[in-house]
Amino acid sequence: MSQHPEAAQPLVDFVPTRRFFVGIDSDGCAMDAMDIKHQECFTPCYIKHWDLQPVSTLARETALFVNLGSVTRGLNRWLALKQVLDLLRDRVEVAERGVTIPHYPELTDFIEAEGYPLSDTGILRYQADQPSETIDRAVTWGNAVNAAIADMVHGCGPFPGVREAMLAMQAEVDCMTVSATPLHALEYEWNAHGIAQYVKVIAGQEMGSKADHVEYAAKGKYDDDKILLIGDAPGDRDAADKVGCLYYPILPGDEKQSWARFTAEALPRFLAGTYAGDYQRQLIAEFTSKLPDHVPWETISGNRTVPMPKVK
Repeated sequence: MSQHPEAAQPLVDFVPTRRFFVGIDSDGCAMDAMDIKHQECFTPCYIKHWDLQPVSTLARETALFVNLGSVTRGLNRWLALKQVLDLLRDRVEVAERGVTIPHYPELTDFIEAEGYPLSDTGILRYQADQPSETIDRAVTWGNAVNAAIADMVHGCGPFPGVREAMLAMQAEVDCMTVSATPLHALEYEWNAHGIAQYVKVIAGQEMGSKADHVEYAAKGKYDDDKILLIGDAPGDRDAADKVGCLYYPILPGDEKQSWARFTAEALPRFLAGTYAGDYQRQLIAEFTSKLPDHVPWETISGNRTVPMPKVK
């Protein structure tokens, strides 16, 4: 097992109580809070704190494409920040307005630095060790996003069908929250809406990546074909592939139907050992078709393929 952050110890120490394990992503997957967070919190903070006011309409379109409507949906906030700035820098319309987006190499240095998790605590440690105006701005932006979420996002509960799915799993499955959201927000949201009672552990960004969560909590403790990750983003699919477990996609825009299908069809297959293979491939193909990997605008470079950032 790879070296784990101290905060992940509850996952490392977790002892199975059932034969099956299901990790469940939070925002946009179990909880209907992803759209409001990006539309009303992240995006205005991009514009305010990164001086994007002269291209605010383009910045909003780019941010929502990165975070909600493309192959990078659900990306870690620091990777998404770089992605938004990189894509804006390459937009013809931005250049036509006489706006230049700086490269911010210090942000890239933080993302690529070993030993600094891509989390609020990770960037604070990096700020202390490698101070710069850009990192100060990134910390201020991240704090503003957190404050906006605390102020704006209230009462956003689970999608229809989530509670029923969790109840259906209780007899045979150890359920766990697996998310890139800060832990304090997850604990508040899942407890406030009465679904924390259905999971053994709530795992947030402080405990590592989603792949780390599954590795620490489940890998080697359950048979590989008895471990499933439920998510709504390509990064969730890739996390499942990385650790060698199964993946069930929640389709963006079709969350109610996805959860109903999980309970009625996918869960019985998972428990019966008939989920892997053609059935899973069909679901993933349907999921992948919903999230484009090309930008819908003209670029300076001529390359319209969405770059996939490196995840350390």
